[in-house]
Amino acid sequence: MDSETIELRGHIIDSLILPKVLDQILTHGANFKITEINIGKKRADQSFARIEVSAETGEALDELILRLRQQGAEVMERANAQVAVAPADGVFPRDFYVTTNQQTFVRFDGKEIEVRPAIINSAIALDRKNSTARAVKFFDVNQGDEIVVGHQGVRVVPVQRAATHTDLFQFINTTVDADEPKSAIIRGIGDELRRARAAEGKIAIVVGPAIVRTGADRHLLRLIEAGYVDRLFAGHLFAAYDVERALFGTSLGMNPDLAFARGGHENYLRAINTIREAGGIAEAVQQKILTGGILHAGVHHEVDIVLTGGIRDEGPMPGVTTDMIEAQKTMRTKLADVTHVILLATVRHSLAVASMLATDVKTVCVDIDPPAVERAIEHQPLQSIGLVTDVEPFLRELADCLGESGARG
Repeated sequence: MDSETIELRGHIIDSLILPKVLDQILTHGANFKITEINIGKKRADQSFARIEVSAETGEALDELILRLRQQGAEVMERANAQVAVAPADGVFPRDFYVTTNQQTFVRFDGKEIEVRPAIINSAIALDRKNSTARAVKFFDVNQGDEIVVGHQGVRVVPVQRAATHTDLFQFINTTVDADEPKSAIIRGIGDELRRARAAEGKIAIVVGPAIVRTGADRHLLRLIEAGYVDRLFAGHLFAAYDVERALFGTSLGMNPDLAFARGGHENYLRAINTIREAGGIAEAVQQKILTGGILHAGVHHEVDIVLTGGIRDEGPMPGVTTDMIEAQKTMRTKLADVTHVILLATVRHSLAVASMLATDVKTVCVDIDPPAVERAIEHQPLQSIGLVTDVEPFLRELADCLGESGARG
């Protein structure tokens, strides 16, 4: 059998790193022997483990070691990363290293370089001249770029539980089901947002059309006016519904306060046409054509609004990015300095944004569909809360909790 020795260090017990590593070894039919282990005696103390891992073949061992590295394991041999050139624009060399969204370092010329930004499902491009490493997507790579291959010389630092205080996100770290109480958690989220605003953190809200259709938009409006939204991510459909509600009192012909509303599908198209005629959302606000709604408040309070389109969209309205590659680039740029994200009732947008977040971004996902919540928060270990509930009561209670204090002028 082939074997290799790995090391784990940090809060490997309370962060469940050691159990995850041992589970990976056993799941892949390999064996382990813990040759040394030192467990911290106090909450702030770090632990250390040295483990000999063995597998039937060298290929199986290499694949397993790669998975263990992604859990934070370090191989005792301090080797440099291996690279190969990209054979063409948009093509990675074979056996390229596939990244996680965990903090990652590559070893080059005897020193470690942090990979920036931390992006899941990417490759690592190494710039020897500037001694930098960056995560790249297919559309970012050019022929001749040096790309890290294999797992040698790559070190991953997983997120670990806080050792000094109890953090709501790390304490929950799960999905709160529809039949479980949520008020205390929502109050805790409100306290976290207050701290984020006081520390000049960046709060992003990702919203779906249900925000408007359920009448939850009035509560989101309160959050914007109170200064708790720095970035707003949405699709064209949300934008169209929001404008339709502001102009005609309906969203796709429906009003949450009326059993029957006039206009039907026509109002939806007329709303899009009105914004196209004005030249854009900001222009419609400036011309006082659009005088209410979420987008109006976003423009008025200088919220960064990022709108992306889909293949079924009507119009679309000006300001909606329909090129998916450009949309990805814009979203990554706008998410780069975000510290907190709230994903509200939008499966596709939530999954897209969640896949672009670093592991230190605190994330809340609210949706009535349990699998949607679980998928959205699975990439944020120890930093996420999922709530299975209707979005309207969640936003209402959160807005009530935060109140109207500290509103922007």
